[in-house]
Amino acid sequence: MTAVTPSPWTSWRAATPARLALGRAGNGMPTDETLRFGWAHAMARDAIHAPLDADALERELDAGGWTTTRARSRAGDRTTYLRRPDLGRRLDADDADRLRAALGERPSEGCDVCLVIGDGLSSLAVARHAAPLLAALRPHLPPALRLSPVVIATQARVALADDIGELFGARLSVMLIGERPGLSSPDSLGIYLTHAPRHGRHDAERNCISNVRPEGLAYDTAAFKLSWLMREALHRGLSGIALKDESDHAVLPDDQGPALP
Repeated sequence: MTAVTPSPWTSWRAATPARLALGRAGNGMPTDETLRFGWAHAMARDAIHAPLDADALERELDAGGWTTTRARSRAGDRTTYLRRPDLGRRLDADDADRLRAALGERPSEGCDVCLVIGDGLSSLAVARHAAPLLAALRPHLPPALRLSPVVIATQARVALADDIGELFGARLSVMLIGERPGLSSPDSLGIYLTHAPRHGRHDAERNCISNVRPEGLAYDTAAFKLSWLMREALHRGLSGIALKDESDHAVLPDDQGPALP
């Protein structure tokens, strides 16, 4: 049996989940590291292909006091979703009609913020982190803020929130979505914020908060950043590259979070 030659950087592994200081066995990687790599790769693949349990998420949100509804993109299944990103950015026509019918005469009134939860490329991230993040966000939302129902969207890309936000007449859309899995982060949740959502918006017009999960950006920190960006986007009437995240500069009393206008 070939002995494992340890790396001189082994102590650094305590500070990061990155795959470094793996050591070697002869000219190859040690067996345990090869097995860990295979496990991480399997977790990433599962995160992409596993369907979102929308019923369970809806129950969790309902228990938290959120009103919910459902929507789908024009990608009819996971294979189509992965091969045709463009279809994941557009709202299914039947669902669009259903949502309009449910709104009735209210579209003219609009809302301030449209909240969308999309499965994206990691249903695992959404199942684990979407509800806790919204729970952390709620204390920052003033009672006067007009919210849409939380839309649970499947086969969703980021831009799907543009179609949904436009349908609701929202001033601002916020999309919580599963990010592309990495080998050390199969459950990373992303947040995308877009002022005046409508079909045709591009990524430079959005703000992004990434890697929301206990091992990355904590729920409370992400909620603080999101509430700051929401407040400033509504106040200034813009988002994206024109709106810099300066939430770290905010000075607030210990017992007071940022208030939206």
